[in-house]
Amino acid sequence: MHKIASIIMSKKFLTSLIVFVCIGLLIAFSSQGKADNQDEPKAKFSKILKAVGLLIQEAHFSPQKIDDKLSKEVLARVMKDLDDEKTIFLQSDVKTLSKYSNSIDDEILGKQLESFFAINEVYLARLKETAELYLPILAKPFDFSADEKIMLDADKRDFPLNEKERADLWRKRLKYAVLSKYVELLDERDSSKTKKDFIYKADSTLEREARDKVRKQMDRYFSTKKTRETQEENFSVFINAITGLMDPHTNYLPPIDLRAFNESMSGRFYGIGAQLKEDDGRIIISNLVSGGPAWKGGELKENDEIIAVGQGSAEPVDVTGYAVADAVKLIRGAEKGTEVRLTVKRIDGSIKVIKIIRDEVNLEETFAKSAIINGKHKIGYIYLPEFYADFERPKGARCAVDVAKEIEKLKAENVEGILFDLRGNGGGSLYDVVQMAGLFISSGPICQVKGKGDSPNILPDKDAKIQYDGPLVVMVDGTSASASEIFAAAIQDYKRGVIVGAASTYGKGTVQRNIPLNGPDGLNIFGNDDFEMGTVKLTLQKFYRINGGATQLRGVTPDVIMPDRFDYLKFREKDNPASLKWDEIPHAEYDLVYPKNYFDNIVANTNEEVKQSTVFNAIKSSVNWLDKYNNKDFALNISKYKAEQKQLKETFKSLDTLVKLKNPITIVNLNSDTAKINSTEDKIEKNKQWIKVRSSDVYIDESIKVLDRMILKNGLTSSEAKL
Repeated sequence: MHKIASIIMSKKFLTSLIVFVCIGLLIAFSSQGKADNQDEPKAKFSKILKAVGLLIQEAHFSPQKIDDKLSKEVLARVMKDLDDEKTIFLQSDVKTLSKYSNSIDDEILGKQLESFFAINEVYLARLKETAELYLPILAKPFDFSADEKIMLDADKRDFPLNEKERADLWRKRLKYAVLSKYVELLDERDSSKTKKDFIYKADSTLEREARDKVRKQMDRYFSTKKTRETQEENFSVFINAITGLMDPHTNYLPPIDLRAFNESMSGRFYGIGAQLKEDDGRIIISNLVSGGPAWKGGELKENDEIIAVGQGSAEPVDVTGYAVADAVKLIRGAEKGTEVRLTVKRIDGSIKVIKIIRDEVNLEETFAKSAIINGKHKIGYIYLPEFYADFERPKGARCAVDVAKEIEKLKAENVEGILFDLRGNGGGSLYDVVQMAGLFISSGPICQVKGKGDSPNILPDKDAKIQYDGPLVVMVDGTSASASEIFAAAIQDYKRGVIVGAASTYGKGTVQRNIPLNGPDGLNIFGNDDFEMGTVKLTLQKFYRINGGATQLRGVTPDVIMPDRFDYLKFREKDNPASLKWDEIPHAEYDLVYPKNYFDNIVANTNEEVKQSTVFNAIKSSVNWLDKYNNKDFALNISKYKAEQKQLKETFKSLDTLVKLKNPITIVNLNSDTAKINSTEDKIEKNKQWIKVRSSDVYIDESIKVLDRMILKNGLTSSEAKL
């Protein structure tokens, strides 16, 4: 195995870890009695808790101290994770359970587990009470003329003071849900008046129908919670409250019945190519598989909520409150070429029916792809959706190899510069990112990796060959993470090219490994157990730039910053208070490709251009408005609600217009790709969509201007500007 991978994945490393942890176990529990000789599940859960706590203490890159402070944080977090919307627990429960605020740390360190069972008992009792609230509330019509408001952001309010306050909170939440459905039905009635066979329904009828729709949703919501939120499932929540306080990427995975949000529709199945997650009873699109039917269609978006699934023109099934696994069956549910219709609710509140033809995702479409942009200069464009690597097959796809091939094809077309698009690239193979960065520089360090208590290990490109030495621009955004950040940082540190994009990349600069707690490849620190204990995905190392700074938390700040339409969403590493901090280590020794100030004028001129741009200022203004909108009380008065929704929809419509060019860029395929693209009608259509999306992209247009300036700098073309 490659040296880089062996640093993290070696058997020697795991053996050392086991020895290290077992020594820690002897020390930690030398004074403990045999507290595990209890009936299940206390003994089982206690063992898992101890094992997880010990592993974190001994092996996590930067563990929090397990003390009373952590204990208080765990208690608060597990109550929040069980009741994220603060609609179940009461403030009196917080007070009652506070007696465990100084004892959870002792339980992690070996004391018999009691806190979880107490928390779970209170939670399940309150859940049963809460499940009885919605039917009486929804049995009566709502008065939408009353001037009421509701704060939907639970972080901005406390748990209800008492049962009366909790009931009123549920009344308002249900009223908001019914109001949303009611307005949708009113709009549908108004838009259908001219249709044949139109039947007019009175406002009161539509209000009743809206309440009935919400009632059905709540039936499924509570049915799902009662079914899925078993003692085992809630114990996983408890353990993850502990691991999550170490850092966002350290997680406990139970041995069986993994969380529903891990259900996914991969491109290997006949489906739509999307990943789903469960969020407070809602089914949310968490990710689109590049090249999948949903991705190609361009209508389904991340964070869309699926509220109904229809098989072609058949009556759709309302899936609000469904378990993700059940929704997946409906969406996959048929063979290639059949139509599924998803009714989705956007983050702006709008409702849309999206038709998608099921297909098998072609993995080739997730690979590197290039094109030619014809403008002032001939620009090569490379899109890389992820740093993929097929470790199982010696001749399997590797992104570094594929990008090298694309570069050669672009050079054969005599391009004058290359635009490398890493937007939406969440990372992948560390080995390949090192090799790929080496395509653009001579030999030298690419990044540094540091484990707990270790000296930094420099990961170098040892090949002195430069695959491409011309002008280079790298595009990133807030979802460019991990390996994408390593690549962008190396290009920036070497002064090899210019980085353009959103205010910062994601900021994930940590390395994890899945470590089974027992079994053939596990730690087995308690000997041979007759039950599976699960796995911990543990943060073991951090990445550092060759300039010494971590990519963790801060990510990479582009040289040219363009306002991003999603800047108002708080999803980056820095938005999670449990994230590991930024730090720095000594820089590696490396030689700049261009002088330190070589790109300063180009960067300054482009940033000024962006600052003065009507389009980018309008995007920034809309994003700022959305940020404020998400942090306010929401109206329960129908007139005010309609006004809010109108403004929200107009803002999103404006953003959709702003990010698309009025005069599209001319993008064409490479001559060497023409035969392959034209081999089937399917490939022709896929390629048209791929070109269409990029030719109207305002961010690509601005990035091209940076390349134009680089090419023209000092009157040199790429063939004259030897590096």
